[in-house]
Amino acid sequence: MVQMTGGHAVVQQLLAEGVDTVFAVPGMQVMHIYDGFLEAPGINLITCRHEQTAVFAADGYARTRGLPGVALVVPGPGAYNAGAAMATAMAGNSPVLLLSGQIASHELYGERGSLHEINDQLEFMAPVTKWRQRTNSADDIPGLIHEAFKQLKTGRPQPVEVEIPHDYLGQSRDFDFMEREEYPRPAVLVDHVSSAAALLANSVRPLMWVGDGVIRAGASGELEQLATVLGAPVLHSRDAQGALPDTHPLAFEVPSPGYGDPATEELLTAADVILIVGSRFAKSETTRWDIAGNQQIIHIDIDPTIPGESYDPAVSIVGDARVAISALIAALENRAFRSDWDPELLAEVHVRRREQLRSRFPDQVAMFEKLRTRLPADTVMVGGVTVGTRWMRSAFDILQPGTLTSASYMTTLGYAFPLALGAKAGSPDRTVIALCGDGGFSYAMGDLATAVQHGINLVTLLFNNGKFGASQNDQVNGRFGGRVIGTDLVNPDFVGLAESFGAVGMRVNRLDQLPDAITDATTAGQPVLIDVVGDAMRALDHIDI
Repeated sequence: MVQMTGGHAVVQQLLAEGVDTVFAVPGMQVMHIYDGFLEAPGINLITCRHEQTAVFAADGYARTRGLPGVALVVPGPGAYNAGAAMATAMAGNSPVLLLSGQIASHELYGERGSLHEINDQLEFMAPVTKWRQRTNSADDIPGLIHEAFKQLKTGRPQPVEVEIPHDYLGQSRDFDFMEREEYPRPAVLVDHVSSAAALLANSVRPLMWVGDGVIRAGASGELEQLATVLGAPVLHSRDAQGALPDTHPLAFEVPSPGYGDPATEELLTAADVILIVGSRFAKSETTRWDIAGNQQIIHIDIDPTIPGESYDPAVSIVGDARVAISALIAALENRAFRSDWDPELLAEVHVRRREQLRSRFPDQVAMFEKLRTRLPADTVMVGGVTVGTRWMRSAFDILQPGTLTSASYMTTLGYAFPLALGAKAGSPDRTVIALCGDGGFSYAMGDLATAVQHGINLVTLLFNNGKFGASQNDQVNGRFGGRVIGTDLVNPDFVGLAESFGAVGMRVNRLDQLPDAITDATTAGQPVLIDVVGDAMRALDHIDI
């Protein structure tokens, strides 16, 4: 047993869990934890300018490192500021631990107007966490943090919260610390696997639809093996892109609900068995087509509530994607197949899909194809809510799992730059590029200072059209017949702004200049902001995101 304050015990248990980075915003209720970091040189404390940034950054760290990300904030306004980022981590199945300070234990529920008091903050966190707890004494601290990591490492990976009243953080105790644990992947039911294997073996045109559960489970190798055995095309949701490389002959993008993609939709309508892995397969993703009467569904997910949520499967397998796919491969080993997919047809669909894009948007496709040849295969692209992201996803081949991130169905405006900040902090030797609109970037532009202070040398592409583009497009080309109000923006000189923080600012006026600018930015050895304006922006501006 070791005597120390509760604040120091928080830090020591984080060290025991293998934590090497914490994203935080200081404040009175968490300063004993800050004091503990002085004796923990193994933890890189990154102080952010906003609590939302701290949690987004922890999310980005988790996605690129494959480890839980940790954020630290004060209660009340700090926790509320963190809420949108926690919702994004929840939507994106990202293992984030939010450590939240709390008012003194004897003041809880007193409604006396204590500093940062929020009555029942745990309930506020309920919709955006899979698990949350408050310590009832200083003695609880190591065990509760250890339980938080168990929650992060088992079942569906989603954010959790631990709250600690600040008087417990200041109390000295003799603490015992918990050793780091890893947990076995849960087994799957053999009879369910056998039933699924029988359906696939008798299928004429099996098709796979995969979500980010494949990436979270580290199952890309198994996915490729099963797809090859079946000869089946694999459709990737936006969060799963890269599970198979985009250049793989069996890899396709799920059609976006807002965009016609006849080439890929032909595959969906032709399939007789659809194997869904690690995806909710929500009706919102299938609005342009529906399940036909002759199509059967096999649904694999680690969350038992997901299969059947939108469509009734013929077979559901509850379990880890890697374990389930491996079990299916073994069950199919001695079976004969009669797959009717024509490899030449699949290759033609790939070509036709890209040519459809190229015929409509030649400049965008050419730019992103050229950029792909300039950047390493493990480059992390963080696609924000901006026109540039839409065409990056379609024309920039994602070659490795986990190298494209999104805000999933939350589509959170303002998340891309701070999430990329955490991705780069966690993987400093990789190229990390954030794609932002001017509206979204402005949410967290103060954290350019964080990037400079901590040497987090990411590249930010700022598509600057002086408007909240998606909302204005709805007014101009959507429901409101050109009635525009409240969606135009007045922006600063973003290049001058970046330079004022000590970052590098660049400006691009033509789309064909962007690959060279990005190449220069990745070797600058500093955070770089590239302001994309003028003709370059107009080439993208008319696209509905």
